[in-house]
Amino acid sequence: MDISVIVPLYNEEESLPELFAWIDKVMNANNFSYEVIFVNDGSTDHSWQVIESLQKQSKHVKGIKFRRNYGKSPALYCGFEKAEGDVVITMDADLQDSPDEIPALYHMITKEGYDLVSGWKQKRYDPLSKTIPTKLFNATARAVSGIHNLHDFNCGLKAYRKEVIKNIEVYGEMHRYIPYLAKNAGFCKIGEKVVHHQARKYGTTKFGLNRFVNGYLDLITLWFLSKFGVKPMHIFGFLGSLMFIFGFLAVIGVAAMKLYNMYQGNPYSLVTDSPYFFLALTTMILGTQLFLAGFIGELIARNSPERNKYQIEKEL
Repeated sequence: MDISVIVPLYNEEESLPELFAWIDKVMNANNFSYEVIFVNDGSTDHSWQVIESLQKQSKHVKGIKFRRNYGKSPALYCGFEKAEGDVVITMDADLQDSPDEIPALYHMITKEGYDLVSGWKQKRYDPLSKTIPTKLFNATARAVSGIHNLHDFNCGLKAYRKEVIKNIEVYGEMHRYIPYLAKNAGFCKIGEKVVHHQARKYGTTKFGLNRFVNGYLDLITLWFLSKFGVKPMHIFGFLGSLMFIFGFLAVIGVAAMKLYNMYQGNPYSLVTDSPYFFLALTTMILGTQLFLAGFIGELIARNSPERNKYQIEKEL
């Protein structure tokens, strides 16, 4: 099979027939063998009934129905597991992603050798309250991930080689960082294509501004796991040791100052009367706790069944 199209959706009953008809038209015009996997993420409208109707009309339609709303990442994860196409395309169900982009995305994967191609909605039909935070978010994601050629990490329209989606795990709300996950898995040929962004035709957006806050927290988590996930002692142990040594030297400094004043006949006070003593003691305690956190993390990492799981591309 040439292409699997995965469409996660939540309450998009109006757009589904038009979207599938558009996808079907593009596929037939290019003689692609394909499947469309609709993942119904706990919709409360008639989206699932529409999917069932489409499945009766076409052998190309497959569906997954969640019992409740889990989010886009779980929807993509289940869609990736079910996908059989050599190239996997993801797109949103709200008709803001154009299926006309599919042939060019397919060509970039199969002919130009990209592992992953992400869409870039260079001209957006969104309010400033959405576009400005999006620009800041993408700038931060580029800096942290090191993927400097991507302008729109959160674009739903993406294309993947089948090997990519079978070797990454999308969980939580990590769908924003699939390019970063792919890079960490060893798939480094990541490209970008300017795609057409259409104004929403039906319904309202399902995402609020809180996704940007959650997005930054997820980015920090992913960065930390990619850098220190299997070697937590390298960060916690280092910081803990540094803080402990700094606090210890500060305690010695406070005690030395008292001894100096004593021998010089200068006025002096008890070591415990100095606020610097307690600051130094607190620093030592925090340093010890950080070191122990790293040690416990190291024990967990060494006993993890994933500790020796590596991405092997070929064997002879």
